[in-house]
Amino acid sequence: MKILVCGEIDDSKISELSGKTITAALKLANTVDLLFVGDNIPENGEGYKGVLQILYAQHANYAHGNAENIASLLMTLSNDYDAILAPSTSFYKNILPRLCALLDVMMLSDVIDIIDAQTYKRPIYAGNAIATLKNTEKKKIMTIRTTAFETAQTLSGLPTKVISHVPSLDYASKFVRQELSVSERPQLSSAKIVVSGGRGVGSQKNFEIIQNLADQLGAAVGASRAAVDAGFVPNDYQVGQTGKVVAPHLYLAVGISGAIQHLAGMKDSKIIAAINKDPEAPIFSVADIGLVADLFVAVPELQEKIKK
Repeated sequence: MKILVCGEIDDSKISELSGKTITAALKLANTVDLLFVGDNIPENGEGYKGVLQILYAQHANYAHGNAENIASLLMTLSNDYDAILAPSTSFYKNILPRLCALLDVMMLSDVIDIIDAQTYKRPIYAGNAIATLKNTEKKKIMTIRTTAFETAQTLSGLPTKVISHVPSLDYASKFVRQELSVSERPQLSSAKIVVSGGRGVGSQKNFEIIQNLADQLGAAVGASRAAVDAGFVPNDYQVGQTGKVVAPHLYLAVGISGAIQHLAGMKDSKIIAAINKDPEAPIFSVADIGLVADLFVAVPELQEKIKK
């Protein structure tokens, strides 16, 4: 099989999600091609072990990731590949369904395991069951849940190829503006430590206790949907079925009861620790370490111990 992996760039650097998607793709073939799309990508041949060549598609019209443009590019490239894989991010969830419509094929989303060229596994029912699927489409288009795979080994000096595809501006959707949240903390989807707060934190002002603890640990800040809906933090902090799926080395849930939708977004974490005053809270059923305590007492004590 000839496989194309769509890479992701963060602040002009290759995202770790690209390497995890390559690990998944290498279960289908011994080598893959890696594609980067944008308006200013450094063509330095930096990639991962198992990558045959790196393709660069650069043009000013790719600057804002217009989904129609990138889907059109992938449609052009699809003739040379049996499968196209991308990380399961908001960016590619916006693009690959359009590609599937153009190719008239079914899409596989959130793949967590690849058994063979036609057999795949993905979570259903908020992660409470794993479906094993057979896909006999002529082309396999799928997003990969990167938390299920390790990052491929990095490699430099790989062969490169520039794709001469001129993206159009003649689409119904137009870029208007973007508002980026700026933070010195690690990105939530790739952080090694995540500290999340829930409804039990009580207010936007009280949520500072979660942010201060995260800063002490060098961690990303997350939240349950209840905390987001209550206006404690912005929507991009949300962890769960309708938010971000994370799998850090340590996930610390503070004041989170543990609704099934939240558990679906963090239960693959290596170590789960929870602080909640309700001993019957569902979060304790998945926690490796549980502390039944008032978070407004326990967290300051924890912060003092960290200082020492």
